Amino acid sequence: MAFTQNEKKDMNNAIEKMLQRYKISNRGDAERALREILQEITLVALWRGKFFEHAAFYGGTALRILYGLDRFSEHLDFTLIDGKQFEWKLFERNVVEELSSYGFEVKFTEKIKQNESAVRSALLKTNTEHALFQINVREMFPSGIHPDAIIKIKVEIDTSPILGFNVEPIYLKEPLPVSIMVLDESSLFAGKTNAALYRAWKKRVKGRDWYDLVWFLRRNIPINQRYLEACMRDNGDLSDGELLTELKVQTLLKKRVEEINLEHAKEDVHPFLRDPGQLDLWSVEFFHHWIGQLKFMSEF
Repeated sequence: MAFTQNEKKDMNNAIEKMLQRYKISNRGDAERALREILQEITLVALWRGKFFEHAAFYGGTALRILYGLDRFSEHLDFTLIDGKQFEWKLFERNVVEELSSYGFEVKFTEKIKQNESAVRSALLKTNTEHALFQINVREMFPSGIHPDAIIKIKVEIDTSPILGFNVEPIYLKEPLPVSIMVLDESSLFAGKTNAALYRAWKKRVKGRDWYDLVWFLRRNIPINQRYLEACMRDNGDLSDGELLTELKVQTLLKKRVEEINLEHAKEDVHPFLRDPGQLDLWSVEFFHHWIGQLKFMSEF
């Protein structure tokens, strides 16, 4: 893929525009901004490769980039939607060349797993110092950055997903307005509810799930009941024929929040927030209030 000088100038201008969204006062701010810029350019690369004809975007980064979630996210998560065979190496050239056109030197390699997992993983890597120089913030760190420091972004796709979710196309804002296929908010809320109820991360609660849960509830997003039921049946937490009601979900969530260590939950989500002070509001009563607002999506 060859680019003209004018095209390269446009790409540099696009990075400057993307960087204007961030308030950068330390290295952590800079690396979070860089990670997000890399994520968004990667989405454009996948779009060029017609990836979204077969797959949809979901997870915390989808919420952040396409729906405006006010916390940062680390990984790119996707789900296959057509049941075809999938290999990340088919998109390696697209990703490497797209990021190269913006001045980033990256490696994009598929991770070969020993087990028969349906989740196919790849790793996007780039040198931290070079990448920060490319977005014109390297000079902010006179103490220096280790020359071997690496930014890593995990990229995963579920090739055998639980069905019941809905998808919709949403246009990416930057660096190019391309159409990204993504799970709709009600389906993302259902997946997040399932995660809050049943996911443990290294035996510790994942506070990001609970932060996102309240984010959905504060915005009056309804849950995709069909998808949540499918997730819970797959977990073995809902028997065939058992009906799932709003009250049952509220009861399960309230019980779960009474069991978790909220301090550990805060520690998990703290690094991903611009304003960690809002975590001071967290309490069992706080979550009970918002969980009480939960409702299902109307089928009509």
